[in-house]
Amino acid sequence: MCNLYTVRKSAAEVAAHFGVLNPILSNAPDEVYPGGPGLVVVEQEGAPFMRSMTWGFPLRLKGMKPEAKPKPVNNVADLTKGMWIGLARKPQWRCLIPVTHFAEPEGAKGAKTRTWFSLRDEPIFAWAGLWRVSDEWGPVYSGVMTDANEAIAPVHDRMPVLLHRNEYQRWLNGSFDEALAFQRRVFPPDRLDMDRTSELWVKRKTPGAEETLLL
Repeated sequence: MCNLYTVRKSAAEVAAHFGVLNPILSNAPDEVYPGGPGLVVVEQEGAPFMRSMTWGFPLRLKGMKPEAKPKPVNNVADLTKGMWIGLARKPQWRCLIPVTHFAEPEGAKGAKTRTWFSLRDEPIFAWAGLWRVSDEWGPVYSGVMTDANEAIAPVHDRMPVLLHRNEYQRWLNGSFDEALAFQRRVFPPDRLDMDRTSELWVKRKTPGAEETLLL
């Protein structure tokens, strides 16, 4: 699963990449964690629109105390199952998640480091996502996952569903079968760059950084 990504570009640069006319001020940090704020692009009245939302659908686990904070479900394992299929069938609940890099942990437990991936020759790219309006946190989003390709498999067995620029509209407006095709394809491994670092995976206490969910 993917529990950390970056958007190290200004809102104006993100808006320009996605053809959005409303660059917004946001409290989203350049490192985005589950349960925290992030920027997403949705379609509104036929045009791309940028919004700030919480990364992760709120979920109350069985036995949780009423006052306990829900857990953020920040990754979508299978578009055909559970709470996802109803949203995935309706294009209005699909979104684009702007990304500059995404990370996976490597190493021994307690000493894991960050291995970063980016899309070659694309300083900003899109991760396919779903969104909805929740009672607990307002607008929320989650990123769709797929099987890892050869570039990511040495680090993790899953990876985000990444989109090329000419695929943005097909994800936002295509049929359910087209959405499924994105989740089931193998993203070209030669399009990805990898950067193994000595950065500790958990630098500080962040919302959901050590306990996140994938459904």
